[in-house]
Amino acid sequence: MPKKGANISLSSYDEIFSTEESRADQTAEKVKEIPLSELHPFKDHPFKVLDDEAMQKTVESIRQYGVMVPAIARPSPEGGYELIAGHRRHHASELAGKETMPVIVREMDDDAATILMVDSNLQREELLPSERAFAYRMKLEAMKHQAGRPSKDNYSQVGNNFGKTSSEEMAGELGISKNQVFRFIRLTYLIPELLDMVDQKKLAFNPAVELSYLRPEEQKLFLEAMDYAQTTPSLSQAQRIKKYSQENKCTLDVMCAVMDEIKKDDMSKITISHDVIRKYFPKSYTPKQMEDTIIRLLEQWQKKRQREQER
Repeated sequence: MPKKGANISLSSYDEIFSTEESRADQTAEKVKEIPLSELHPFKDHPFKVLDDEAMQKTVESIRQYGVMVPAIARPSPEGGYELIAGHRRHHASELAGKETMPVIVREMDDDAATILMVDSNLQREELLPSERAFAYRMKLEAMKHQAGRPSKDNYSQVGNNFGKTSSEEMAGELGISKNQVFRFIRLTYLIPELLDMVDQKKLAFNPAVELSYLRPEEQKLFLEAMDYAQTTPSLSQAQRIKKYSQENKCTLDVMCAVMDEIKKDDMSKITISHDVIRKYFPKSYTPKQMEDTIIRLLEQWQKKRQREQER
């Protein structure tokens, strides 16, 4: 028998007579129209929102049809909402003159929100190396937190997914190798000037990874070395400069000396400008016709030299 005076929890009238369907409806996520001014960007959002041609198309679509896919946000402690997915739609809505946009409000902790934010943007077809690099780094840190705080000597914290490390699990989701994940993350250690060069395809990915091991002050000196040599490094040059850094010998003079070397590719390649070649051919000639003619003349010249040498 229950003790006399014991607390008994009684259900409310609404709880007793509400149906399972109505209770489920109360807990289901709903789409809300939220003022754009109350939606704030995700902290350290790694993806750039550019006013490019694709953005203009999105603006025109929103003007005509509105936002077709709701954004996702979570309540912010400072007031308003923090956008998790939908930063481009938010900006396009502002440019389209809208005051609100449809949003699904979801309670999420920092790690879950970070993973969703990254995953929703990684689906885009074109991503800059810097965007992918910071996104991978943020997601891996969030995954490690969910698996348990990593030890100092275990960068890839072992999670609860059949003994896989967080980096292995993440690589499997992305369809790439674990090493490639870490190589992208290395780009986040480049100074902004070098990282911009990677985005602009002025600095190749593999040399950039090697240069990321240089200290920030050495990377700044390396910019001067590139300017001095008027060239970007090959993979072997970047690897040697990294080795000099590890040996504490990475001075500006050393980097200039390495960068001033003639690359093997440059030694085996001759470049003749189009303007120089064009003046020797009729205007009606296509580039393919000019190339075929040059090859034929070189072959004739080679045969002539062989005959002279045989005499």
